[in-house]
Amino acid sequence: MEPNVLLESLIDEAGVSRAGLAGHVNQAGRARGLCLRYEHTAVARWLKGQRPRGQVPDLICEVLADRLDRPVTLDDIGMGVSGVHAVDRDTGLSGFVDRATALWRSDEQQRPHLATAPAVTGTTAVMPVWEWENPPDDTDVSRPGPARVSTADLAMLRAARTHYEQMYRKAGGIATKARVVGFLNAETAPLLRGGYSDTTGRELHRATAGLVAVAGICAYDSDAHGLAQRYFHQALRLAKSSGDRGLGGYVIALLVNQSLYLAEYRRSVAFAEAALRAAGPHITPALATDLHAMQAKAYAQLGDHRGALECIRRAEAEAGRIRSGGEPAETGYVQPGLVNVQVAEALLRLGDLSGAREHAAAAVRSPAHDRGTVHRLAMLTHLELLQGEADKAAGTASDMAERARGMESQRLRDRMRSVREHLAASGSADAEAAARLIDGALRVPL
Repeated sequence: MEPNVLLESLIDEAGVSRAGLAGHVNQAGRARGLCLRYEHTAVARWLKGQRPRGQVPDLICEVLADRLDRPVTLDDIGMGVSGVHAVDRDTGLSGFVDRATALWRSDEQQRPHLATAPAVTGTTAVMPVWEWENPPDDTDVSRPGPARVSTADLAMLRAARTHYEQMYRKAGGIATKARVVGFLNAETAPLLRGGYSDTTGRELHRATAGLVAVAGICAYDSDAHGLAQRYFHQALRLAKSSGDRGLGGYVIALLVNQSLYLAEYRRSVAFAEAALRAAGPHITPALATDLHAMQAKAYAQLGDHRGALECIRRAEAEAGRIRSGGEPAETGYVQPGLVNVQVAEALLRLGDLSGAREHAAAAVRSPAHDRGTVHRLAMLTHLELLQGEADKAAGTASDMAERARGMESQRLRDRMRSVREHLAASGSADAEAAARLIDGALRVPL
């Protein structure tokens, strides 16, 4: 089940408590000859995604409509025929905006069930990608409204995406998520509900997709995988309505990366293929590089040596085509050395330790932002330990720990814990000292 953010948003807007809603539903039921005994715990289950039986969903609509003085439908409370899974797949843009902004609002209010919701699997995970790739496309995304969206508004959204992306790289997703979600609620949601032409609307949806993708990245970095997935699905829907196929390919790359982390390797390969196929000539060399490199990692995990090596070859060929200034802002993460560290991970899984070490060392020598450098140093430390160079690994790990200071990232902590365990098991005095340095960094709570 997915959290029902639509119902939660309407409950908040109506200014009624969970116990109060349960009481009003019981009272409305008595008027229909029903004997209901709901309490606040039942409402909590509904907010987690459970759909009550019988006439109760209609009673919830009746109660909320009375409180809000406007009609409320089953779709409005996330209990329509399609259920809450329709949140990110509604083809009507007006309905999509309502559902998307409801999620942002619930996230800003730090509803605990959002952070703990697992990522969906199976058809529910695949459908947003399938719907992005296939018709129908949005023929007109204009929206009437007195508050017209201006070019200055669009410039603000683009600047905000760059700002929060840089903040994420320097401070981590845990520290950044609240800021970007707050911006989505305060600045972006009113613009989506404003008035704009088809041309402006497509630019607005593109700019919003970039921001929502950053929110998803921050949620992923915070270990909130269900929430991250929903942000990625939203960004993909916005990418489709923007008409920018390359942007959609970028969002799918984020889903590929998450699928790799969740050990959904076949899904990673399929999603990457979908992005490469559907984006076609709109895909940039940097994005193609990352997609092929992630496919190589997935094939390596599946034990497909031939597939992994072929994808490594393609990734390296595409990396040679990257030109400064020729990429959109979103693919700026594909910096020098990224393909090396991706290839190193694939080669390590294939058993080519020396090849992996060579690529990891090249990655560390290449310029990168602080966050990327920490991941590269963690990979090199692991390979140095595997090759019996514990003292050298200790120096690399110490550099990693120093560079990670000030970053609030669950993913970086996971890497650091793994490095610490390998260091401690090496028996080297220098390695044990580096492990204690990492312990000190991990001791500070996030």
